[in-house]
Amino acid sequence: MSQVVHDYGDVCQAVTELAVELDAPISTDDFRTLNRCLDDAIAGAVTEYGRERNQSGIDGEAARGSERLGFFAHELRNLMNTSIMVFEVLKTGNVGVAGSTGTVLYRSLMASHALITRSLAEVRLTQGVQHREQFLVAGFIEDIASASTLEAKARGLRLTVTPVEDGVAIEADRQVLAAVVGNLLQNAFKFTRPGTTVTLSVGASPERVLIEVQDECGGLPSGDVNELFRPFEQRSADRTGVGLGLAFSRWGAEANDGHIHARSLPGKGCVFTIDLPRLPVRAFEVVQA
Repeated sequence: MSQVVHDYGDVCQAVTELAVELDAPISTDDFRTLNRCLDDAIAGAVTEYGRERNQSGIDGEAARGSERLGFFAHELRNLMNTSIMVFEVLKTGNVGVAGSTGTVLYRSLMASHALITRSLAEVRLTQGVQHREQFLVAGFIEDIASASTLEAKARGLRLTVTPVEDGVAIEADRQVLAAVVGNLLQNAFKFTRPGTTVTLSVGASPERVLIEVQDECGGLPSGDVNELFRPFEQRSADRTGVGLGLAFSRWGAEANDGHIHARSLPGKGCVFTIDLPRLPVRAFEVVQA
């Protein structure tokens, strides 16, 4: 799988080097088209490989490791190629970093950061390394919203974060859970319609805490929306991944004694909900004391 990704990367490199040799600069739009074509090819190859591997009865953990490796390699390659291409354009001095070209670079770097953060969290899950701690949900959401607001603005979207009830606390691996919520936000930013709003909210009952991300993608076609959490599932025309982001979110939620589900709002959008056990108020107060 990694060899397939590497070979497609060589194709991209060969095309860009040939363009330089022929003094035929590739525009940013053309480069995006080239990467989209390569991503389609990689996604198709990796998806088919993963399905055949699973059907052949290979150990599930080994198959899951291949899924993560393929996703990470192909996504990081794409993001780095875009960043390098934009940097070359900026070096010419013909465009400014404050313009749309600089925005493309910023988005690529932010996406790279999110990808690496999520991949590190996956390693922790795979190795069974967890650092559970008790913390207030309000501060947790505030930290996530600070970085995600910049990402939303860069994409021409709005991120609305609703106030969180005081005293709501959970016990979880904060790094893994942050990667899960961040991934749901990235997914929402990717598929919501231009100029719309993504909403991050928290609801709480005496026993449960619900962290929800709602987009305005227009809703999903009829079918079981929870199939989206299966590895390699992709339901959008945007094929720039291999369909493992939501699968990771499911794994991360389950590792923190919770679960995740989705629902479609026809004509409006989708809502992804992380359902976690709430820490009793008295237990949290004792720890804080």
